[in-house]
Amino acid sequence: MAKLLAWLDSVATTSETTGLVRWLDRGAFFFATLMVLASPHSIAATQIAWGIGMLFWIVRSFVGPRTKRKFCVVSIALFALFGWSVISAALSYEPAVSLDRLRGVSVFLIFIFVAAIVRNLQAIYFLAFAMIISCMVNVAWTPVERLIGRGVEIHGLRSDSPLAKALLSNGDTLLSVGKVKLKTPEEVVAAIEANETTKITFYRPDFEFAVNVKRADLLSGTAATERLGIESWKLSHNWRSKGFYSHYVTYAEVLQLIGSLILGFLIAALVFYSKQQKWTIPLLSAAFLGTSFALLLTVTRASQLALMISGFAMVVRGGGRKLAIAATVIAIPVVIVGLIFLQQSRNTGFFDPTDESTRYRFVMWNDGGRLLTESPRNFIFGIGMDSVQKRWQEWNMYEGGNLPMGHFHSTPVQIAVERGIPALLIWIAILAILAKTLWRGITSSRTHGWRSYGVALGTFGALIGFVASGFVHWNLGDQEVAMVFYMLMAFGVRVSELTETSS
Repeated sequence: MAKLLAWLDSVATTSETTGLVRWLDRGAFFFATLMVLASPHSIAATQIAWGIGMLFWIVRSFVGPRTKRKFCVVSIALFALFGWSVISAALSYEPAVSLDRLRGVSVFLIFIFVAAIVRNLQAIYFLAFAMIISCMVNVAWTPVERLIGRGVEIHGLRSDSPLAKALLSNGDTLLSVGKVKLKTPEEVVAAIEANETTKITFYRPDFEFAVNVKRADLLSGTAATERLGIESWKLSHNWRSKGFYSHYVTYAEVLQLIGSLILGFLIAALVFYSKQQKWTIPLLSAAFLGTSFALLLTVTRASQLALMISGFAMVVRGGGRKLAIAATVIAIPVVIVGLIFLQQSRNTGFFDPTDESTRYRFVMWNDGGRLLTESPRNFIFGIGMDSVQKRWQEWNMYEGGNLPMGHFHSTPVQIAVERGIPALLIWIAILAILAKTLWRGITSSRTHGWRSYGVALGTFGALIGFVASGFVHWNLGDQEVAMVFYMLMAFGVRVSELTETSS
């Protein structure tokens, strides 16, 4: 125990304090570590660890000598965005709804927290690798889960089947009734028989839906397949992987961010190659390939393209000409395989204007532009976060209700429409400040070894990928994704500050 505490003190730089102050510093760093470990898997665990760690940190700020560190420009800009969000929420068409949404906006405090508790480069290395290693758990599980299969994929569906009457089709996969997963036709029949009407969740490329199946529509027969009116079934091996999250886009976005960090380390290890790193490059390569494969299984085009753009930016910025050529040669067959897999999994191309999800985005962007320019009030302060959930009929949204209710599927559009153009300008300024800081960090970190260089390069790539995917995903509004993004940005900003100071 003494050795563990001594190691923790050295990494967290708590050895300079004593008594209660030291234990508060230890507690803040310990729960920050738990937060980082949980971030690739669970929003609840991440937020609990963050909340407890923040409590330790806040109490610590009032006890003992204060650490000498001013808020950086990024922090000030993030507070400015939050302040404008408060004003926008107060002036919203639905103030109660919008003010409640400020809880999600407040996750930017993770950046403040992490930037405050990582006081040396060793702490950043430790937390960055902890995030990567933790992510490998779901990366390893994802293909295993696919091999095992899930649900009840139905084939040979009769027209008088209770499933057909519920508008199910051949190839659909019955997943669950409530929280109970379905594994056999017998379980499906038992679930339908239990109630007059049973809501069954099913998968159809590339969405999950729920339908109501009536007990009275069950057919006669002894076998479950006869009663369901199907010829055959099998475990499904075709779905959009989502790790331990509840949605595949969330998982894809997190994989894209952590994949960029891994690739940053890998490029740095190649640039700084030495015989002492003989296991580093193979391990990082395996981690990146595994993450990329898991991302491929999410079948999420924007996140996949974002990782490609991120990788290209990192190779050009920090890899050199030879590495750029090699990366291009490797990338070409990988992209071809990915396109084939996408077409087979979702029955759509990479850029397909006839795809339903693409059409939905165009509808939402058109509605967003209309709302934004409808009045000076909307243009300056926005309509208010999530106010469309109650006002959509009044504003003639979702093609009069023919499309499912959702968001605007774009971070810039969502911010502008909900919080006004000033909020969007502040967000652009935040991204610009981060880009400039990380760009400088890539330069200053070169003299501090491959790990510093890898963090700076990887977080720069993560920023590029986050912005790229944000054009078609509301990734800033996905709290799981936003938390990982802010953690990585804190790593990158602190590496830049520490390496510039010691240069």
